[in-house]
Amino acid sequence: MNKKYENTDTICMSVFVFFYELILIVIGCLMAAFGTAEFLLPNQLSSGGFAGIATIIYYLFKVQMGTTILILNIPLFILGYLKLGKGFVIKTVIATILYSKFIDIFENFSVFTNDRLLSCLYGGILIGIGLALVLKANASTGGTDLIAYIVQEYKNDIKMSNIIMFVDIFVVLANIITFREIEIGLYSAIAIFIVGKMLDIVFEGINFSKLIYIISDKSEEIIENINLEANKGATALYGQGSFSKQNKMIIMCVTKRRGVEKIKKITKKIDSKSFIIITDAREVYGLGFKN
Repeated sequence: MNKKYENTDTICMSVFVFFYELILIVIGCLMAAFGTAEFLLPNQLSSGGFAGIATIIYYLFKVQMGTTILILNIPLFILGYLKLGKGFVIKTVIATILYSKFIDIFENFSVFTNDRLLSCLYGGILIGIGLALVLKANASTGGTDLIAYIVQEYKNDIKMSNIIMFVDIFVVLANIITFREIEIGLYSAIAIFIVGKMLDIVFEGINFSKLIYIISDKSEEIIENINLEANKGATALYGQGSFSKQNKMIIMCVTKRRGVEKIKKITKKIDSKSFIIITDAREVYGLGFKN
């Protein structure tokens, strides 16, 4: 009886996850397509990948951009099905078809702006958020991402970011050569950069915490004052100086951005010769942070 209920719960959860991912894919494709068709395409700009190639074909041969993207992706779907698994590729096919069709629909809308700077900014933001939602659904809109996944299956020592960067550089150069205007490449590079940043923000958030390491001969006093004045906890790690060979207490403290300056002031007030290292902590789980 219990197994029956467990199986039912599993099926319900699978159905819920499927529809949740489908909603993410639809919303993500809508946003990405809108950013592409309403901001980048009318201004001959590119976000890299197959969208950039489709932009060139659109202006040279008057073929709808979405249709070109879909045709270019067909060989990748076949390779992806063989190498990446059925589930991922099916969702990617759905996402690519939606993305392509939405672009073709939005092409018929009035253009928002002919200012290329505004276009690369707003287009990059919309495309970045849209692609991030699709990726969160464990899918892809094809193109550069799918190429990178497939190449990694054959050559897993090549970084995915390097593959994407190489393809994007090639596409931007092709845009410059085709339209004979260096500004198109410069604005397209801004759009590609913004897309990458929006992906980071959606996946990692904007409220990065900071990880602080403090090395000092007055570590105990610094910890005590961090606890009292900054109302922050700290952890003592023990290490050894490579030159002095002396044992050292290393303070490790995680804080929000606004708490960094206070901890620096406390530390320098106690020991002006202290050594402080501050770095980003992308994700922090626990009391006072994410649960």
